[in-house]
Amino acid sequence: MYTSAILVGSLAPFLALAAPRFGGPSDGPSKVGATSNTATGPSSTTTAIALGTRASGVAPISTSSGLYPTSLPSSGTTTASSDAVAPADTSLANDPSLIGQLFLAAKAPDRIKLIPNDASFKFDFNSPPGQSTTTGKGGRTVRADRQNFPPLIGTGMSMTLGFLGPCGFNTPHTHPRSAELNLVVQGTLETQFTCENGARTIHNTLGTNQMTAFPQGALHTEFNPNCEDTIFVAGFASEDPGVQQTAQTFFGFDQDVVEAAIGSDFTFEGKDVEQFRSLIPANVAEGVKRCLAKCQIQRA
Repeated sequence: MYTSAILVGSLAPFLALAAPRFGGPSDGPSKVGATSNTATGPSSTTTAIALGTRASGVAPISTSSGLYPTSLPSSGTTTASSDAVAPADTSLANDPSLIGQLFLAAKAPDRIKLIPNDASFKFDFNSPPGQSTTTGKGGRTVRADRQNFPPLIGTGMSMTLGFLGPCGFNTPHTHPRSAELNLVVQGTLETQFTCENGARTIHNTLGTNQMTAFPQGALHTEFNPNCEDTIFVAGFASEDPGVQQTAQTFFGFDQDVVEAAIGSDFTFEGKDVEQFRSLIPANVAEGVKRCLAKCQIQRA
């Protein structure tokens, strides 16, 4: 009892500071995660994502091409604080000299000293540094790894955000150095993966706030089956998980190797291997025919 009283007393100054920011008896209900009654469009969508719930009557995320979001929605959350969010510092991204120094640092405090600006520890998926984004006709993915976000060095983790437009298709691929946790934060995602020869293929449909796991090295894919945008977060247990697109890799082999693997001279719609290579879409691709027909999207 005495210990509890001391603990509560020690926290009192912090509770007093927090009350005006997070709401209390003097300023009505808590405003954390609350939306303005007049909020519309992207701001409402962001709040729904932040709360992990689907808001009703929320307009879809704005897009430049109508296929996929060009940025994360801006915040529409109302709080008592008016502090502006400082931009991330991207000046250290893709710097091989700094990356080498961070690898050679003896201890974590030594790594911290090599990154003097606090804003360098922030990664902005709205405005990522160069070499972060992979864009196709069906969407885009934005990765944060040790190359473009050096503070990850020594943490053993990295992350990717996927923005899939209607029928957007993250084509089959593998991550050679990490398993993946894939969490849907908006929309719907169909997933498939297979671990290795002899293992069955695992199929799932994920909704908002649902997650699946892809084992390290497993061949897997994600697909948005609907006519609304989908956003997912992929977490990795490696600072450099790597990625290898399966179709692009396979058909990059010599023609005689591809034909030997398939067991015959290869043609597809009258095209041989050399011609077919040029038909393989860049990731993220437009998805399967049934979705394209449903959403009335003409394949480019």
